[in-house]
Amino acid sequence: MFSRLRTLLPSAARAGGRGAPASGGAGGADGTSGTGVPRKRQHNIFEAAAVYVAACAEDDEDTMDEASGWVSPEALSFGVGELACRAVIALARERDESPETVTRSLLGLPTP
Repeated sequence: MFSRLRTLLPSAARAGGRGAPASGGAGGADGTSGTGVPRKRQHNIFEAAAVYVAACAEDDEDTMDEASGWVSPEALSFGVGELACRAVIALARERDESPETVTRSLLGLPTP
């Protein structure tokens, strides 16, 4: 699973000798592309997921659209799923309940 994820991450491609050069390569030390034009900032999966979910909770479609463009749809889905798991674990510990009880409660489902 992680080997497939590594192929999706730009930093993993650089470390393996594929893709863009590592830092100190063609870009300027001042954060430019060597031409004086600022480089586009790279966002990671979890940053995109955090911004996307927070924007969804606030019903901010513009920010949702922006965050969804930072990474591939598959990567965003992975990040959102990971965020959901971590949130459920945190709530379960806080409430002293099982993760299943917490998820069913959040979704308004009956507890078996």
